[in-house]
Amino acid sequence: MAQKKATKKFEQRRLKDTLDRRNGLKKIKQKQQLKAKKKARSVEENGGPEAATPVPTTKEKGEDAFKNMSVDDFFQGGFEVPELPKQKGNKRKRQAAAAAEEEDDESVSDVSFEQQSVVAPADGDDDDASVSEDDEDFKAQLDALKQRDPAFHKHLQEDEPELLDADLDDLDLSGDEDDDDDDDDDEPKRKKARKSNDDDDDSEAGAEGAGKNELDSATVKKWQKALAEEHSLRAAKEVVLAFRSAAHVTEDEDKEFKYSISDPHVYHHLLTLALKHIPAVFQHHLPVQESRSGKVHVATDSKKFKNLAPLLRSQMASITHLLASLSDPATLRLTLTSALPLLPYLLSFKKLVRDVARAAADVWSTPSSTEATRIAAFLVLRRLIVIGDSGIRENVLKATYQGLIKGSRSTTVHTIAGVNLMKNSAAELWGLADSSVAYTTGFTFIRQLAIHLRTSITNNSNESYKTVYNWQYVHSLDFWSRVLSSHAVDPASPLRPLIYPLVQVTLGALRLIPTATYFPLRFQLIRSLLRLSHHTNTFIPLAPALYEVLNSAEMRKAPKASTLKPLEFDTSIRAAQSYLRTRTYQDGTGEQVAELLSEFLAIWSKSIAFPELALPVIIALKRWLKEVQNRSPGKGNKNQKVNSLMTLLVQKIEANSRFIEEKRAKVEFAPNDRKGVEGFLRDTNWDKTPLGAFVEGQRKTREAKRKMLEESRVEEERRREREKKAEREERDGREFEGVESEGTDAEMSDVEDEESE
Repeated sequence: MAQKKATKKFEQRRLKDTLDRRNGLKKIKQKQQLKAKKKARSVEENGGPEAATPVPTTKEKGEDAFKNMSVDDFFQGGFEVPELPKQKGNKRKRQAAAAAEEEDDESVSDVSFEQQSVVAPADGDDDDASVSEDDEDFKAQLDALKQRDPAFHKHLQEDEPELLDADLDDLDLSGDEDDDDDDDDDEPKRKKARKSNDDDDDSEAGAEGAGKNELDSATVKKWQKALAEEHSLRAAKEVVLAFRSAAHVTEDEDKEFKYSISDPHVYHHLLTLALKHIPAVFQHHLPVQESRSGKVHVATDSKKFKNLAPLLRSQMASITHLLASLSDPATLRLTLTSALPLLPYLLSFKKLVRDVARAAADVWSTPSSTEATRIAAFLVLRRLIVIGDSGIRENVLKATYQGLIKGSRSTTVHTIAGVNLMKNSAAELWGLADSSVAYTTGFTFIRQLAIHLRTSITNNSNESYKTVYNWQYVHSLDFWSRVLSSHAVDPASPLRPLIYPLVQVTLGALRLIPTATYFPLRFQLIRSLLRLSHHTNTFIPLAPALYEVLNSAEMRKAPKASTLKPLEFDTSIRAAQSYLRTRTYQDGTGEQVAELLSEFLAIWSKSIAFPELALPVIIALKRWLKEVQNRSPGKGNKNQKVNSLMTLLVQKIEANSRFIEEKRAKVEFAPNDRKGVEGFLRDTNWDKTPLGAFVEGQRKTREAKRKMLEESRVEEERRREREKKAEREERDGREFEGVESEGTDAEMSDVEDEESE
């Protein structure tokens, strides 16, 4: 039979709403009837006069159908609810939809109670009445429990106060729910039936402030007492709302917040309260279970977590926003420290975790941050690595590496310590992450460095080399050498295969522009490879790269005199044009070559093959010394300091070769005996060899020189500060004398005017 036009329009426009409204009413009635039965059973257990009969609610329509039904019969009946009396009417739309409504009613009644979600309609007087009746029933049950078992009721008041508060079923934070969280779709929607009650409570709490929503010290103290003594969730909600206002207090946006803060003392008190006590409230109501291996577990499917989720998200969003605007080191440390206990609760909110990791990485990589602040931010990143899954760990490692690149844009004598702190702490994170994530991220980032190098080589533009010859690229290569030096020592380490590509990229980078201008950059990269070779016991041919420096015109020709101060090779990747072909630069370059070459050979000073390794180096150095010591006009470098340093190095290398040959002559195993070769001089310390003792002495000399230079630099900075302070005081004194003389002249003129009158 064809449907009429009115029926089709009804099905298209109103049928779904009608069915949803009817299903909602039916579920509300089911809930009311169950509560009535529970109340009757409670009264029966208490021995009241109405123990035999259930108490119907005022809105119950089907009370006759359940009058003589037992509880077992009620549960076996599939929760069949009597139909509401149908309204009389002659409208065709209602008649047309009757069949569809009956079919939907049957499907709903067949679903068990556990599978049905109780959704309260947004509007209607029946909803408000049902909520008020639920509250009355709940309070009646609590009163009966208090009379029957006062000890248990007292226990609930002390340990679970939120169970006794009927208004805490929904801690709605209007405006806190960000729609950008990926995992929030799994959370059930919050009930809206108690919105009017929450608004009343919010207005009462806001009335405690001085003026219209103006927060005062008395209100903050009241909240502090409630949080410290009772761990009140109601007070926690108000503190979180006020903390959100405080986090955005410096913005000129049109956002409206519940509280306004104008008193700086109240602002500081509120920040301290929110950062210190809110984590304790979460830990009290929803403790975190942590295993010995560092894994944490939070009951995210519990009702408590769902009630606390809005508080958690609002608190962490405010902390994340606050980290970007704070500059005081003490407040930054307090903010980062307060975020640590809340991190286990965030693991199900992936985007919020990513935002927190980025905010912590920004603080960690900011050059102006103090060392204590950087460490506090690093602890946040480390905690996320320990408790997070592979996805969270990958995001944290990426945020950390991006922060490292951003924070190492420029390097000076003042920032080098902070950059080294970042590289060492970030390298620790790669060791805490699981092997698959560490290898994947390491391979990806090293591949990016290789792509930059290849692009710079293939591109013929004059500026292409700048993508490689900068501090960020140098620090990236040095960082990965630290990662592999720390976590690829074991031959079975998953990071071991990354050594070869890193070495190839580093060697390619240091030879990209083999001019004297970039000798400091070459020395920086060679130091990174020396560290990698020493810790992973991997042979890297570094002697040719150092001999290229000696064989350059900068080191073979006579320099010109200069009064420039020595170049800081530790904080330089490029030598200024004024340093080239000068005695100062040649001396510094010669010292660097001698130091790095001796460090390279000292790594293998106990190797049974050291004589064969050192022979090409000895031959090359002697040939170079013969050329530069030529006293003919226009020949040689005329630099006795560098030449004597290289001569001494050749002597120490030859002495170490003789030492190894003497020890090698006494062994009884063949060269193909791998075990015997690896055990050669195992019990001898490297600094007991001739070359090792020489390198150790050179290290101590350089360290003493470095300390002396650092002390002189600090003293010079203090002297400059004293001079600037004295100049400011002298300038202020002159200004004060000028103002005072102007005032005296004005007084004298006034006196003269009075006398003339």
